[in-house]
Amino acid sequence: MKDFKFSITIKGAEPEEVFNALTNPIAIELWSGYPAVMELKQDSEFSLWEGDIEGRIIDFELNTMISQEWFFGESEYPSVVTIRLFPKKSNKTYVVLTHTNIPKGDFDNITEGWTEYYLGAIKKFFEEE
Repeated sequence: MKDFKFSITIKGAEPEEVFNALTNPIAIELWSGYPAVMELKQDSEFSLWEGDIEGRIIDFELNTMISQEWFFGESEYPSVVTIRLFPKKSNKTYVVLTHTNIPKGDFDNITEGWTEYYLGAIKKFFEEE
């Protein structure tokens, strides 16, 4: 199992806008191009990218943090994603991602997914509008 930490600044978006992009199924579809199943409710399950990513919401603090468990089949330890959002001056949001207990065989795909297709896509969505 491996851990991944990544941070990114998203220009043109306040934390509440980024939080919405992370949790609202309609917003997720806008930046990802795929339908999403997500209900902002503790212990609710979600599905992204036609089931390629599935998990459950562990906890959240509106507009500042979301914590999720991602499912990777049978695993001794849960794979936990925590995303924290911090406001910056001039309509920017600083995002800190921590993803723990990623199976070694999935690590490269997961880290590329985070930087290019997940947080990278959200950044591109807000900065190209």
